Amino acid sequence: MRSRPRLDVSRLRTGDGKPKARLAASQLRRHRRIVDAVIELAEKGGFEGVRLRDVAEVSEVALGTLYKYFHSKEDILLFALTEEIEKLERAMAARPVEGKSSLARVARFFERATRGLTHRPQFARAMLRAMASGDAEVASKVASFHLRMTRLIVAALRGQPVDLRQELSPATSTERERQVAFMLQNVWFASLVGWAGSLHPVKDVSERVRTAAALMHTRSTED
Repeated sequence: MRSRPRLDVSRLRTGDGKPKARLAASQLRRHRRIVDAVIELAEKGGFEGVRLRDVAEVSEVALGTLYKYFHSKEDILLFALTEEIEKLERAMAARPVEGKSSLARVARFFERATRGLTHRPQFARAMLRAMASGDAEVASKVASFHLRMTRLIVAALRGQPVDLRQELSPATSTERERQVAFMLQNVWFASLVGWAGSLHPVKDVSERVRTAAALMHTRSTED
């Protein structure tokens, strides 16, 4: 049986915004059950299958208590998304993508990222819906996700292990690297949305990013 991921308590907040670093073990287990319940419900019924009353029932947490941890189902789904990016970060730190060129490495990075995000298809579709919700608090978490993705893409471009101790900054990346990462993420996200809407198979997601990266590489060599 796969072990459940440990919560990073430094990211947890109570309803009034206070850090949860001092939460009792029972409270942390309750928080874990809420997140696991959302993942279970999303994988069964997608975004529409996640209803907070059902989350409360499955997790055996009172609805009022649930709202002390999260303000919406989008909030919980984005918490789960943060856990996914953390898995990808650890994998990139331990096993950087290989390739003789930056183009090959970044293509392999997006293959890895796509597999990680879509291995539970309905859950992935629910997370994509949550990312596009337009909620202000969710938007800030999506922005953080994109920054962390950019750091990983820069590491792939350079052929280096990602340094999880360093934040993305002009000292750790060039303007061009950040622009390339931004554009490739846009292609990736648009392709994921197309996959989620059954416009094309999941294998096309990585291929479209590979094509975009190749076109950008060709343009840079011509300039």
